Amino acid sequence: MKTFVVGDIHGRCAQLHCLLDMLPRDESSDTLVFLGDLIDRGPDAPGCVDLVVNLTRQNPEHVLCLRGNHEQMLLDFIEGSANLWITPVTGGARTFEQYAGKSLRITKEQDLDDARRAIESSVPAQHLEFFHQLPYFYEDDFAIYVHAGLDQSKHPRDTQPQALLWMRDMGFYKNYRGKPCIFGHTPTPLLPLRGRVGRHGIYISHSAIGIDTGYNLTSPLSCLSLPDFALYQTFADGHEETHHITSFIPEPLKAMQKKAGLADKSPSALN
Repeated sequence: MKTFVVGDIHGRCAQLHCLLDMLPRDESSDTLVFLGDLIDRGPDAPGCVDLVVNLTRQNPEHVLCLRGNHEQMLLDFIEGSANLWITPVTGGARTFEQYAGKSLRITKEQDLDDARRAIESSVPAQHLEFFHQLPYFYEDDFAIYVHAGLDQSKHPRDTQPQALLWMRDMGFYKNYRGKPCIFGHTPTPLLPLRGRVGRHGIYISHSAIGIDTGYNLTSPLSCLSLPDFALYQTFADGHEETHHITSFIPEPLKAMQKKAGLADKSPSALN
């Protein structure tokens, strides 16, 4: 049994389809985890949500999606508790246009109320229900999976949801040595250089493993397989890459690899 973990997608539906087609996943035994942030910035956020909703409904025991801060921002906007989702930096305006079929224009207070009603009525009910039900973390034998990171002294069940969705803690990135933790949220080019060198775009430092490999025209959409540490990536220009990472792997996962007989079965591995 393996776990395949997909980083932040941000509306890149074509890349997501290509990535899923790459994965040597046994749907009856392997687990597929999405780290959240399906929406915003990219060309087809509704398509991404629809695809992941269908995958989770077809195979709920082996496919799950975590809540990202972008899904939470959309819910907060609809509920009227915050307007961060419609600020330019989030890319929410592009998702608004894709769902509502019109541009987002805010010039006065009434425009906010109109935009809330428009997006709430335009997002399919099954998508909104899906967003509301998204969990904040997942854990299996291999690792802990969260959107943003961990408070080093706490298990995610004992951590405030705000931290699991939003935290950016250099102490966690550099020094975390607990059970391996796979996270997204912060693009890996923004993480400490020492954890990025020779890792094919992902971040590995001790037990902290970041797989949000960024969002621009040259950024890959990445999926990491555990415990074998195979990395699958698709790019906007259509090309694909596969790497088998053999260095920097956390000790608990090395032990699992050895037990499963995986450690010496990668003659074409790339360090």
